[in-house]
Amino acid sequence: MAVKVLIPTALQKFTNNQAVINCDGGNILELIDSLEANCPGIKKSLCDDKGEPRRFLNLYVNSEDIRFLDGSKTALKDEDEVSIVPAVAGG
Repeated sequence: MAVKVLIPTALQKFTNNQAVINCDGGNILELIDSLEANCPGIKKSLCDDKGEPRRFLNLYVNSEDIRFLDGSKTALKDEDEVSIVPAVAGG
């Protein structure tokens, strides 16, 4: 199963400057583990100490925010697209 992951510029240092990575995973947590296996060091930027996605990251599956789905347990299927979007704040 291949899931397309869109990597933000700030994390592309882990992906050899690739903006799109294909990974496997039945849910978001498995996908993050697959990303870590392919791009060592990226998981620390994506997850907190409990292994859950960091609060300042927004993760979308096919344009749907995982916070409104099943969170880190959101199921994935072949050809889904996962976008990693760092939260932006300003004044």
